[in-house]
Amino acid sequence: MGHFWTFLNYIHSLSGPTVMLLYPLYASVEAIESPSKVDDEQWLAYWILYSFLTLMEMMLEPLLEWIPIWYTVKVAFVAWLVLPQFKGASFLYERFVREQLKKYSGGRVGKAHQSPQGKNKFMDFITPKKGEHEAD
Repeated sequence: MGHFWTFLNYIHSLSGPTVMLLYPLYASVEAIESPSKVDDEQWLAYWILYSFLTLMEMMLEPLLEWIPIWYTVKVAFVAWLVLPQFKGASFLYERFVREQLKKYSGGRVGKAHQSPQGKNKFMDFITPKKGEHEAD
């Protein structure tokens, strides 16, 4: 029976990195390489939410140490975010994150995404103009 528990513990410890990092990394690369933008949004939303979850976990670590099932709950939640059947990351982003961003940014969220001018302004800002560094 001891070997069985050791095996279960090993599977449990591998499930987190697989669900939280390996599969999302693979799916993100696939999304970038696909012509569709729908999957790009899912994986960008995932990485935003995963980063936020990791930051919160770092801040609340002393409290979370006292919750014995925290890791299992976290893996289950991240699986919901990741699995394409649920598209939890897109759902949470659309439902909560975007609403908060709109509320606190005065409605400016998504305007650069809607018009190509926003992107061009950013690119104009970061790329040097002709003649700026030609004195060398």
